[in-house]
Amino acid sequence: MADECFAHPRLAAIYDPLDPDRSDLDAYLAMAQELEARSVLDIGCGTGVFALLLADRGIEVTGVDPARASIDVARAKPGGERVRWICGHATGLPPLQADLATMTANVAQAIVDPRTWQRTLRKSHDALRPGGHLVFETRDPARRAWEEWTRENSYSVTEIPGVGSVENWVQLIEVCVPLVTFRWTYVFAVDGQVLTSESTLRFRERKEVERDLVAHGFVVEDVRDAPDRPGREFVFLARRT
Repeated sequence: MADECFAHPRLAAIYDPLDPDRSDLDAYLAMAQELEARSVLDIGCGTGVFALLLADRGIEVTGVDPARASIDVARAKPGGERVRWICGHATGLPPLQADLATMTANVAQAIVDPRTWQRTLRKSHDALRPGGHLVFETRDPARRAWEEWTRENSYSVTEIPGVGSVENWVQLIEVCVPLVTFRWTYVFAVDGQVLTSESTLRFRERKEVERDLVAHGFVVEDVRDAPDRPGREFVFLARRT
């Protein structure tokens, strides 16, 4: 099941205005160019921000996400018709031969079930042409990012055209490493509706991820830093053998 911030129509519609700075995607765009990717599978595409940036560059893109509301938002955006949108999980992908598969932001960590994670890696491998690449990021558990996930650090009020004022903040619910659970709260000023979205992320160690990739037919070519969060994340670049 997708988290409510992606699956609830009212929350999916405001996801982009609440998080307008997507400079974290610049590194992925640069890697797509570096790898000369002509076709990309965007796993966990959400509202389609990255998929549409790729399409703007003439790349053939397939975006897959289990949240229907987010896919609907993505499809309705300018240029949305240039992307193949699939509502579903990466574990159920149709046959593909992509040059590059990506999991941006928290997508890899949001796959918390170990069996689902293994199946996702296997299907990602199958969806790539021989020599194709898989790129994704995961936060370094040693940096304990969850300690900053407090209302004091996250509270904001955003004025959204056509929606009105929206308050939102995050609250840490449970830390049982490698799993961390937190809850976002949203308050709509126009009618007072309060919606919440609870999420759990799995914080994997670097060696664990490398081992999983090798076990599913990948060669780990590089583990890079995340330019937007230096020293806080691992960005894995793996090649299908």
